[in-house]
Amino acid sequence: MNEAGENRSPRLFWDIGTAYDFFSSLYVLHFPEAFGLRGSWAAGVRSRLPAAQRAILDDAQEMGFYPLRFVYNLPSPKDAATALWALSQIPSAERLAALTICNDDHDMIITQELLRSVSERRAWDEKDLQILSECASHEKKAPRPESLKKMLDWWACPDEFGELYLEALGLYHTSFFAEEEKRIRPVLEQSLGRAQELARHMDILDLIDELSQGIQNEAFARSPEIVFAPSYWITPLIMFDNVTPQRLLILFGARPIDQSLVPGEDVPDAMLRVIKVLADPTRLRVLRYLSEKPMAPSQLARRLRLRAPTVLHHLNALRLAGMVHVIISGEDEKRYAIRSETIDETFLALKKFLSAGV
Repeated sequence: MNEAGENRSPRLFWDIGTAYDFFSSLYVLHFPEAFGLRGSWAAGVRSRLPAAQRAILDDAQEMGFYPLRFVYNLPSPKDAATALWALSQIPSAERLAALTICNDDHDMIITQELLRSVSERRAWDEKDLQILSECASHEKKAPRPESLKKMLDWWACPDEFGELYLEALGLYHTSFFAEEEKRIRPVLEQSLGRAQELARHMDILDLIDELSQGIQNEAFARSPEIVFAPSYWITPLIMFDNVTPQRLLILFGARPIDQSLVPGEDVPDAMLRVIKVLADPTRLRVLRYLSEKPMAPSQLARRLRLRAPTVLHHLNALRLAGMVHVIISGEDEKRYAIRSETIDETFLALKKFLSAGV
């Protein structure tokens, strides 16, 4: 990991490793619709695993598994093999906690103490479920009661989970990700180099906006330290977490506009997402209003005479296509603005795609 921008605030750092995509690919394969990925293809990749191993990976994603801190702390070369080796060095009963528990996360302290207690007791009761449900109710997307029960079931038998999860990860690596790793590694290196070059002449807010493909979050810029790391699989979205109390890790999309997530697919994902979005008349109206000025979903709902959830559905589709800036400040409601450069990039990509077949 290399440091950059010592004379600026926040201080910038860089990280790279295919282990980020090792775990993020599992997340994308389990929730393909959130990333514009064909569900049938994602299901096909998951079906390469035996049913028992597929089930344990399903349960891990249902519990919200994405161990950013774990990957961040891996030694070089920070690839899938390193992640598997590091997990094998942890006693099986402690692997679940090592992947999910963060001692300095004060916002989750009640949940973490509860899960530790369940792990020590090797059992849970209705009171534990009630406390966990109350904690989860504050999340934007509260887990289903069945998911919370499954989480408590695994925390009550951490030894078994640790063994089964490591075995399932190993099979996923050999059946799919080992080959995928070769494909994405050079792209990650190129993306990191481009990001470092942008950082030399861009303001921090503009840099975050560019790397996240449209997120303008003032809170990010207030972090004392930021680590940027590229990910092929989460494009065009981002993931972020505090890996230390002072250091924010932002995992940004690194897949080029002319490449597809599906190996061998010649139609670029980004181009296809934009074309689909532009085919909807309501979304075209949203873009027209946003071209006038940034607007909140409630404002758009009034202009369009639509219910707020419907407007949010359209805005999420536009965000996935990289068509909007999402502006997050100290206000209660996000605001959205048109990201017109995506239109130019899409038509250039379309011309390139069409001419390639001539």
